[in-house]
Amino acid sequence: MARRTSRPTPTQSHFLEPLRSRCPHCQGPLWAAYINQRTVTTLDGVHRLTLRVRRCITPTCPRYRKPYRPEEESGWALPHGEFGFDVIALIGTLRYAEHRSVGEIHRHLLTRDIALAQRTVTYLVDRYEELIALRLADHDRLRTLLTAQGRVILALDGLQPDRGHEVLWVIRDCLSGEVLLARSLLSATQGDLVALLREVERDLPVPVSGIISDGQETIRTAVEAVFPSVPHQLCQFHYLREATKAVFEADRHAKKELQKRVRGVRPLERALEGRTDGEAKAIRGYCLAVRSAITDDGRPPLSAPGLRLHDRLQSIVTSIERIEEKGGSQ
Repeated sequence: MARRTSRPTPTQSHFLEPLRSRCPHCQGPLWAAYINQRTVTTLDGVHRLTLRVRRCITPTCPRYRKPYRPEEESGWALPHGEFGFDVIALIGTLRYAEHRSVGEIHRHLLTRDIALAQRTVTYLVDRYEELIALRLADHDRLRTLLTAQGRVILALDGLQPDRGHEVLWVIRDCLSGEVLLARSLLSATQGDLVALLREVERDLPVPVSGIISDGQETIRTAVEAVFPSVPHQLCQFHYLREATKAVFEADRHAKKELQKRVRGVRPLERALEGRTDGEAKAIRGYCLAVRSAITDDGRPPLSAPGLRLHDRLQSIVTSIERIEEKGGSQ
């Protein structure tokens, strides 16, 4: 889509020139060929970059007449990009660390005087994902990092967005937090997982001292086939969930019984229709508190939904009893 508004006026100007005056391939002279300009928006303003582009003039050189641009240009933005790396990093943080929607990110950038369309935010989110993928594919960086720590503890898990879709299998190092391999598979057989684990084992420069996963049978057998002598345990969350399964079932039953006792909220609200006095407002507030308590689930095993509902309903009952005592003493 064509731009409907003009670009913001640059607030700062910079002149960039190549550091080399000799061709890096043939060592011949690099002549100044032409001047190019581009505008880059960063978090601290709009910058007008004036670039001196050079060319090799040696006819026998493979880089004859090919442009040699200033090295500093690549530190400002992606090729043909209008926004700096700091803007892309901010958008990625808002999207994946704070889980904000594209519309919320767009409004946040506008408050920081960064003029862009909402569709551009989606485009920059894609650029952020591509940069992260490139960083994860940097095997030299991973080898240096893992070699320095001397060992790895692998975490293996499969993520399926919905039934029938591919499963994204992720193998991560728990010590460094780095993702070592991520791949989508149509199935999760033992052979598929063995192939993934062997690929990671082949690329690791250090030994594996432990493996963490859930209790899925295919994962256990695949780990035993590839790492027979490496300790393998369930992750803490799955371990607690299995250990508290009996408590969870009792808590869920208690929650159902509590919900049965507070299902008379709607008739009370209907009886108050048309009333605007203080008593009606107070009762509506309590009804709303009960509705909120019913829908506020905890996440087992760390937070029991039944106990959470009991505590919130008990607080509501205590508040009502306190009001009754004040009314009875007047």
